[in-house]
Amino acid sequence: MRHSWLRTHTSDAVVARYYQELLNFCWRSLRNREAAADLVQESYARVLGEAAVREPRALLYHTARNLLVDQHRRAAVRQHEELDALPEAAHPAGPRHLQPEQALESSQDWQACVAAIDALPPRCRDAFVLHVFEELPHAQIAARMGISVSMVEKHIARGMLSCQAQLRSLRECA
Repeated sequence: MRHSWLRTHTSDAVVARYYQELLNFCWRSLRNREAAADLVQESYARVLGEAAVREPRALLYHTARNLLVDQHRRAAVRQHEELDALPEAAHPAGPRHLQPEQALESSQDWQACVAAIDALPPRCRDAFVLHVFEELPHAQIAARMGISVSMVEKHIARGMLSCQAQLRSLRECA
């Protein structure tokens, strides 16, 4: 009980000693008495919640400065026009990959590449899939398939050329 009484009286002394000084400091930055008072109150709430503070004035100023920075950052983020107030032509576009045309094109590209891979001879397809989708190095593919590294490189090159040709023919049709 005695510890609680001591903390309360110490807190009261800290508040009485630095309140006006800290309020003036915050007011100079904000030019708004109510906002400055709120910021000082938040600073005291944070600092007085600490167990033992050796330099309360320094910690109060440091806390108030951090709160001011946070407040300025939030204000900067909020400085924008309402989306509804902008004409529709000025609305920001979504990311390109989320646009319907791009999604359709990506889907068509994927289907064309799958068709090209399916059309490869089985050994060529296996080497290509191991390299592209499982990201295995050439030497590991060669060991797994029982073929030379040179042959793996040829299979991968053939798969790449097949996919490119399929994509090119898709673009020419469109």
